[in-house]
Amino acid sequence: MPEDMPLNSLGLRKAPSDTRVVVAMSGGVDSSVVAAMLKDEGYDVIGVTLQLYDHGAALAKKGACCAGIDIHDARRVAEEMGFPHYVLDYENIFQDAVIDEFADSYLGGATPVPCIRCNERVKFKDLLETAKDLDADVMATGHYIQRKDGPTGPELHCATDANRDQSYFLFSTTPEQLDFLRFPLGHLPSKDATRELASKYGLVVANKPDSQDICFVPDGNYAAVIEKLRPGSAEPGEIVHADGRVLGEHKGVIHYTIGQRRGLGIGGLDTPLYVVKLDVEKKQVVVGPKEMLATRTIPVREINWLGDEPLMSRKEWTLAVKVRSTRPPREAILRPLSETTAEVELLTPEEGVSPGQACVFYDPDHSDGASRIFGGGWIWRGY
Repeated sequence: MPEDMPLNSLGLRKAPSDTRVVVAMSGGVDSSVVAAMLKDEGYDVIGVTLQLYDHGAALAKKGACCAGIDIHDARRVAEEMGFPHYVLDYENIFQDAVIDEFADSYLGGATPVPCIRCNERVKFKDLLETAKDLDADVMATGHYIQRKDGPTGPELHCATDANRDQSYFLFSTTPEQLDFLRFPLGHLPSKDATRELASKYGLVVANKPDSQDICFVPDGNYAAVIEKLRPGSAEPGEIVHADGRVLGEHKGVIHYTIGQRRGLGIGGLDTPLYVVKLDVEKKQVVVGPKEMLATRTIPVREINWLGDEPLMSRKEWTLAVKVRSTRPPREAILRPLSETTAEVELLTPEEGVSPGQACVFYDPDHSDGASRIFGGGWIWRGY
């Protein structure tokens, strides 16, 4: 590449017309705006949509990405903006890499986050390799997160709009993937700004509602999906107080999550009770007072580290961590045990920490206005 050529908006020393970009299009407004914006800037855009599951059941379902109507919407946007669009059948890959683990995790008493696994194992792995096969220079997505060039390479930073930030779901992005990825919406001040761009480009999806549910879980009914995937999984058992008292019966451990209070069917007690443990082997839902939910020490594994120095170069890292996507980062100390395992000590105990959720690491220095993500790992029971 000519050294005297200025960087284009994607950070490459090439003319936009000579820069091929594969855009991962879900059919929603975010990825559609990314594709339209890059096409408008003169880039060589190729849109790709993944068929992830059986669309026969999904056609009538609203509020989930990658359903039949979404593929149709992505194709319409590509036609209107004048760039090629491909639909790739990833059903088998998605089943093996995401859905099966989701079901098995629930059966094991965990609370999985399949959207993270989908980004990690499908979109940023197989789709990214497909983009390279198409001779793309980069792959762009509609995620609300920022990629910034740092002194040691690309860095991952939170989105400008904290309400839209998706860093919790992208912590497992590797440095190699980050080198190839671009996130054109991460700097926008709000979702309204995205919709304004959609209107500017005349996109048919400008007013399309955001997806709310996990794409393969209709109406958020996880238990129904698990029972369909694993027949006989909803075996009844006892609801047991932490002190050993049997308080009632349940219709299957898969219907409960750590921290749950409503729907336990054990009313009439003086003290509100919460689910504090799921014992799959004994088929028990263990409940107790709210203070039993407080956790200070969290074992973490499958760590993806994005810091400038090696994870094992320090005995302790002072960080901020998120243990749920909807909660703000909390001050913590990270103590590495290996390149991929660690113990996290929360300076303030957190309630409802659950195996199967992610623990995402953030630089505690917010001076640049967008907190840097140092990676993260998966919460487990520690045995």
